[in-house]
Parts: sequence; structure tokens; C-alpha cells
Amino acid sequence: MTTTPQKSAADTSTGKKQTKRLPLYIQISELLHREIAAGHYKIGERLPIEADLATQLGVAIGTLRKALSKLEGDGMLERRQGSGTYVKATLNNRAVYQLFRLELLEGGGMPNADTLSVTAADNAYVAGQLGLDHSTPLWRIRRLRYLNQTPVAAEEIWLDQQHDPLLSADKLLESLYKHYRDHFDFWITHIEDRISCTGAPDWVADLLGKEANTMLGFVERLSWSSNDRVEEFSYTWFDPAVVRYISRLS
Repeated sequence: MTTTPQKSAADTSTGKKQTKRLPLYIQISELLHREIAAGHYKIGERLPIEADLATQLGVAIGTLRKALSKLEGDGMLERRQGSGTYVKATLNNRAVYQLFRLELLEGGGMPNADTLSVTAADNAYVAGQLGLDHSTPLWRIRRLRYLNQTPVAAEEIWLDQQHDPLLSADKLLESLYKHYRDHFDFWITHIEDRISCTGAPDWVADLLGKEANTMLGFVERLSWSSNDRVEEFSYTWFDPAVVRYISRLS
């Protein structure tokens, strides 16, 4: 479970660092949330003592305590005076990466993402999936996903340009759903994933260190907003040798 937060990759065209990372304590709370969801810690189980857990995660005790406090506030942990911190629940709907379904084969993993490009484009099929006129100007966002610093997936995300006509890679948070909530007029409430397999396009193969057309896991996602509209359409290509798609219901 030991990990170090992933550094941002360079922009593919400018060489500049650009992805805005979540605060470290949020990254740690998200990692622990996923470790609990993956079953590494069971309900009622005590977490390692703070000094040991902070060492495992490579963070200061103060950062760890802030992460534990967030999870306690979210209802996932219970801190008992003089005894330690115990798992209280396995899932809730407050995690930043609640709808991120990829996990390492051994379970869990700290998610990070690098934004590679933001490009203005037209795509009649995507516009139709978004319920828009086929000639509507769109943003195409390409990203590389990591779990515990390992590249595991490539993403292509499509949005209506009207949300931000001047959108650029340096504006985006690594959690796009958080960016939508903080900077656009909606948040994502539910999704539909269409899962299959497909050959890797050249740009995806390059990112994941594969030969072109290598068979990868493939997800088409429709994301509905609080406005009851499909606001985002995306493709994800993932390496099944490293990660698997997980969906847990409660």
C-alpha cells in the first residue's frame, strides 16, 4: 500500500508542468477509501498506528491525521480514544473518486491523472451522445491515469465548449468531477458505463507502453449531471494486465 503522490507529467506540446494536484491529505484519504473498499481493511478492523501508517504512506503524521479526520467526518472511520482508529463503513458517496472504477489487480491504489491536451474539435457521434446538435463545438481532453504511480489507462473526455469557451489544460484539476462542481454549473450524479475490449489507438499504445492495436479494456461512459443532462462523454482504454474494472453496490 506504500505510495508517493505522482508528479505531474509534462505537457505534450509545451513541456510545462500543468496538472493541478489535489491536496496531499485528500490524496491520502482517497487512497485509504479505496483500500477499505477493496477489502484490505474490514469493518471493525483497527488501522495501523499513526506513526506506522504515516511511514507506510510516506507522509507526515499531521497530513495523515488530516486525512483520517476527513474519513471520520465522512463516516468511514471511528477514532476511539486510547485505542486507535477503526473502520466503520466500507463505502460512502463523498469520495472524490467514487465513480472511478479502476483498481490495481491486488486492489485499491492511489489515483492521479495528468492532462495531456485540451483541443477544440467537432465530433458528430459524441455530440449526439451529449444530446447536442452534431455541429456543436466541443472540447476534447486527453489524460493519462495512474494508480500508485503506475500508468494504467488513457482517457478521452468530451464536453460542450459552452461550459468554458477558454478552457485550457492549466485550468483543470486532476479530478474533473471536482472541477465541474467548483467551476461549472453542475456536478455528476450518475453514470452509464459500456464495457468492452478494443485495440489500442497509436496515442494510447504510446502512453501505456504497448504495441499499436494491443487488445485493451475499453469503457464508454455517459455522465449525467445534477441538471439531469448528459454533460460528459468519455472513452477509457485500460491495461488489463495491471488493473481491472470494479463496480461495488450497496
